[in-house]
Amino acid sequence: MTTATQNEPQSAAGFTHKQIMVVLSGLLLGMLLGALDQTIVSTSIRTIADDLSGYSMQAWVTTAYLITATLSTPLYGKLSDMYGRKPFYLAAITIFVVGSLLCTFSQSMYELAAFRAFQGLGAGGLMSLALTILGDMVGPRERARYQGYFLAVFGTSSVVGPVLGGIISGQDEILGITGWRWVFLVNVPLGLIALAVVSRVLRLPKVERPKVAVDWFGVLTIALGLVPLLVVAEQGREWGWTSTNSIVCYVVGALGVASFIAIEARLGDAALIPLRMFKNSTFALGVVISVVVGSAMFGGITLLPQYLQVVRGSSPTLAGMQMLPLVLGMMSASIVAGQLISRTGRYKIFPPIGAGLLVLGLFLLHFVTADTHLYWTMLFMLVTGLGLGNLMQPLTLAIQNALPPKDMGVSTAAATFFRQIGGTLGVAVFLSILFSQVTPNISDEMKVAVTQPEFQQALADAPHSGNPADLALAQSLASPNPSAAGDVLKDSSIIQQLSPALAHPFKVGFANAMDTVFLAAAGVALIALLLVFFWKEVPLRTAGGIQARQESAGESEKATV
Repeated sequence: MTTATQNEPQSAAGFTHKQIMVVLSGLLLGMLLGALDQTIVSTSIRTIADDLSGYSMQAWVTTAYLITATLSTPLYGKLSDMYGRKPFYLAAITIFVVGSLLCTFSQSMYELAAFRAFQGLGAGGLMSLALTILGDMVGPRERARYQGYFLAVFGTSSVVGPVLGGIISGQDEILGITGWRWVFLVNVPLGLIALAVVSRVLRLPKVERPKVAVDWFGVLTIALGLVPLLVVAEQGREWGWTSTNSIVCYVVGALGVASFIAIEARLGDAALIPLRMFKNSTFALGVVISVVVGSAMFGGITLLPQYLQVVRGSSPTLAGMQMLPLVLGMMSASIVAGQLISRTGRYKIFPPIGAGLLVLGLFLLHFVTADTHLYWTMLFMLVTGLGLGNLMQPLTLAIQNALPPKDMGVSTAAATFFRQIGGTLGVAVFLSILFSQVTPNISDEMKVAVTQPEFQQALADAPHSGNPADLALAQSLASPNPSAAGDVLKDSSIIQQLSPALAHPFKVGFANAMDTVFLAAAGVALIALLLVFFWKEVPLRTAGGIQARQESAGESEKATV
């Protein structure tokens, strides 16, 4: 890091604005890598799943990525506290790029899920370490201003990602490679650029950190605890929630979590997530709120591209454009909240506003049907985005600010970790609710539709329509054991291939199932709204982590003289 000149104003944390922006450029590239990937994949997953003949298995692909990203996050935080941030940030980018390349060669949904799991090992460090490094350089109050750049990148990727994902996945081939495979391949050149920039510009003052043994048993037991619980959340609808397989997962998961807590209590400060941090009420309640918000956010919002593509028949590209109100609401609210927090040093008002708008937005989405005008759906997205924008930044700031600067890595990683746990559970549970509702809902709608003259006429015309999808549906409904309702879980594109009259009961069945999920997500968000009213505000510090540790070390030296 170059030495600041006398004419350059320094922040309260001891860095000039120019120095901060140079380092920030590298952090933003790493964050862009992870954020862009998530938005591209979320828009493309339906096309990918249909091509690999596994529409109902898409939860495995999403959950596998979230599991490894979640489990690796606290490890990145702990290791970076012990050995420095840069090597682990570079390692996270490298693993992510290699995982992206592997995903490109997937031949089945099982392979894709495995490679996404490996990719998630890198993703776990991209977001948390970027926020941690910024926390080292800039104090919490001033940090709100710089976090606006992170939010701008996240917002930009949320706009560009769905559109880019739609364009890519909508192509049969690009340069001889199946279009959707470029969804992952595009990460490779972007990741290489990020590696080059980060390795060059990330120059932080060396800070002596205590070296302790890595809590590998903590990593093992938390994995043993979380993975079975997430698996049963995904598979419980097929196994049965009280089946032998489900009960085994419950027992193994509970034993794993109990073992993790016992190990962390015994290791003290050397623990992966030191339990002493939870004695701080602001941190502890903030973590609980993060879990709840993550569940509502990831679980509820994941379904929006599904609704737009499956029910409304939008192409992946168009679905990305139709998600703009959600993104713009989130960006605008985050930027305004960040600026006001930086100026006033107060953040207490924003979480209740955000949680209230999130509850309202998700509840309104519960009323969306197959025939709802699109502008109403987009308005409800905007309200949901405004809620998320007012929640996310204050949550991270408050949790970082609640604990001493020496815990910057583990506190930031813990906040991200628990939010991702909520998101992982939310995605698994809400998608399970969706798929458990879709088949019976479509079957019920079919029973109603076959009594209606328009549907009967469309079935009668099917053999002469020249539409293979219409003919296949007519033959299926005429068979003793109709399978049409279940077939859409393997390939949802069947719905768009049918004539409008025959497709309508499928769309209504899907929309009704999604309404149930949005209502459940609104209920979860309501819990977050109740919790934030009990959250105490702690004045924001002005010093960054590096400055605070240096000052603490200086005071210790004076005390020993």
